[in-house]
Amino acid sequence: MPILSTPKRAPLEGLEGLMAGYQQTEEAAARELIEKVTPLLLRYFLAQEAHRRWAEDLVQETWIRIHKARHTHRPGEPVLPWVFAIARYTGLDHFRKTRRVEAREEQVEVLPERPAAESMQREGPHLDELLEGLPASQRDVIVMLKVSGMSIEEVARATATSTGSVKQKAHRAYEALRAKWAAKVGKQ
Repeated sequence: MPILSTPKRAPLEGLEGLMAGYQQTEEAAARELIEKVTPLLLRYFLAQEAHRRWAEDLVQETWIRIHKARHTHRPGEPVLPWVFAIARYTGLDHFRKTRRVEAREEQVEVLPERPAAESMQREGPHLDELLEGLPASQRDVIVMLKVSGMSIEEVARATATSTGSVKQKAHRAYEALRAKWAAKVGKQ
């Protein structure tokens, strides 16, 4: 099974209806929307962050922002690009804040090692190791396409770029990932 397989989309059908219910303050719709989208957001942030706790914090912050901005979602429009645009900016804000703290040379909290289940050895390098050196824009595109299972059009909307730009970033990222994979597997 390839490392970057696309998840099935069937459980994500009906998000637009759930979002409409959420906008109308229907508790059941909100609960179901959160249950369906949270795992996608967690995978998205785990692919970018080395530590699960930070990723979980970013998911929570994303839901706070989604809640505050739910009125801005246009009925009938796909939900995932809108959600991932908010998630992307949440991650960027986190990154900027972290950089400012490091620039001021304040003491940074040391995070615990990953749990044993997350750090189990597989054949070849881990996905986060491969994504590590990619530019943020390419990493975001790969995570949205392959980890979250979004379409090229949805990624383009989420990143506020064209589909051609998404394809180009994905192509360059794939080339870099192939080279890193070959280099890492060759060393083992």
